Amino acid sequence: VDDNFGIEEALMTTVHATTATQLTVDGPSKKDFRGGRSALLNIIPASTGAAKAVGKVIPSLNGKLTGMAFRVPTADVSVVDLTVRTQKETSLEEIKAAFKEASEGAMKGVLGYTEDLVVSQDFVSDDRTSIFDAEACIELNSKFFKLVSWYDNEFGYSNKLVDLAQKVNAL
Repeated sequence: VDDNFGIEEALMTTVHATTATQLTVDGPSKKDFRGGRSALLNIIPASTGAAKAVGKVIPSLNGKLTGMAFRVPTADVSVVDLTVRTQKETSLEEIKAAFKEASEGAMKGVLGYTEDLVVSQDFVSDDRTSIFDAEACIELNSKFFKLVSWYDNEFGYSNKLVDLAQKVNAL
């Protein structure tokens, strides 16, 4: 988005599957009270390091993006909801076209693109980093959009570690 249209500001929400660090029943949490609540019975608001990481990896976005997570009682697959104000005027169709082009070109195998009416289970064991859901995105006006992208938070991440190990081994 930033490469093609510029990002004025953005808010990111991840709807994140349960992880091994969460409790199955209510109990004490060293991190925060909400984190001690049952992962099986609750939607739990949480902080996320993902927004901070984006600013470190793409310095031009530092201070323009922040976010939070909701931990939900599902076993696998998470989704990112990015609400973004672009610098340039554009349309949702142009944004979709840019994501589709990237998924078929330079980002093939890393970024996916779908126009299918998908749900979380459709991405279990998907090794791509993120799959752009064209049908879930919405446009408010020519500079304000909600973009949605899915990822398998376990399998996809593990595959990227394997990719990294192979690159390091090739050095």
